[in-house]
Amino acid sequence: MAMGFLARLCSCFGKKLRDGGGGGDEDGDGGQSSELFFELRTLQVATNFFSEANQLGHGGFGPVYKGLIPNGQEVAVKKLSLDSRQGFKEFTNEVKLLLKTQHKNLVMLLGCCAEGPEKMLVYEYLPNRSLDYFLFDKKKSSSLDWLRRYRIVTGIARGLLYLHEEAPERIIHRDIKASNILLEGQLNPKISDFGLARLFPGDDTHLNTFRISGTHGYMAPEYAMHGYLSVKTDVFSFGVLVLEIVSGRKNHVRGLGGEQEDLLTYAWTLFQAGKTLDLVDPSLARWNQDEAAMCIQLGLLCCQANVADRPDMNSVHLMLSSDSFTLPRPGKPGIQGRRGRWTTTTSSALTNTNRARSTNTAGTSASAGSTIVEDFSKNSISYSSIDEGR
Repeated sequence: MAMGFLARLCSCFGKKLRDGGGGGDEDGDGGQSSELFFELRTLQVATNFFSEANQLGHGGFGPVYKGLIPNGQEVAVKKLSLDSRQGFKEFTNEVKLLLKTQHKNLVMLLGCCAEGPEKMLVYEYLPNRSLDYFLFDKKKSSSLDWLRRYRIVTGIARGLLYLHEEAPERIIHRDIKASNILLEGQLNPKISDFGLARLFPGDDTHLNTFRISGTHGYMAPEYAMHGYLSVKTDVFSFGVLVLEIVSGRKNHVRGLGGEQEDLLTYAWTLFQAGKTLDLVDPSLARWNQDEAAMCIQLGLLCCQANVADRPDMNSVHLMLSSDSFTLPRPGKPGIQGRRGRWTTTTSSALTNTNRARSTNTAGTSASAGSTIVEDFSKNSISYSSIDEGR
């Protein structure tokens, strides 16, 4: 059954190619559509039988390998671990969603493979791995000067604007974070990993869900505590990511002491004290003060506790691209406490049902680098720790 479903999915690749999604020639698809459904043997040879030397990283889905397919193209092969908590549902979800999207700031899906228990996704290969690989390594972060960092912020914003407003159907990513931002040769960003994304058909703008998926440190409080999912969920995650890009540090760092451990708390404290620029990464030799201050204020606007007060991605894009846009003063952010406990959350849209159910997990703890999948129907919470690299 799974094999037949994937075959139908992969046949859609051929249609996408013929409709202009991937090129081709006058003689049809030039043989490319047959390569969109990869054979296991082809990917084994391409990755040197999934050797450790070819491994690029490891996520909740499973390991990712660099490969070279017969036409000479370098690819990244995302291999579902047999014991992964993210299974066939997330695998097919990512295929279906990426078939609906095409944007320069989204990673391109080239094909898939499903033979027996093996399930794999094949993507374009991006040589510079993921944002966190550079951003949180003091030896590599110098590669990200201010101009590149600002370009990365604006590129991610454009990608999210496309998902929320311009794609054939609205898509909420649900797991925007540094390790899910891949960098191409010129260090331009591409949003990746759509296994947890949700499709919003029609004019729907939000929903209440009992299944919470995402990463602690980036999750909006109303979603983490009450299952209220909307485009503003991604906006909150984007805000945290912007603060990470400006500061060059993770959203939660144990051992710093006091309010400095939590990046959002620290940024808010500095903003209130009129010392916003103290947050800027000290490793940056030169940076634009106006742009840095604007990015920090924008990050705080995106992380406001009140959902209605957060800007949508269209407004965010306007703020980043306009020289004369005046940013409003942000309100109090939705602060995530240490051990994954939310200390501030306000949303008039939350339902009493979800508010009651949220008490089951209010005291659960997790690290800032863990992907969380929470199923209220089972009255339990589960974690899948991941290596933030890709």
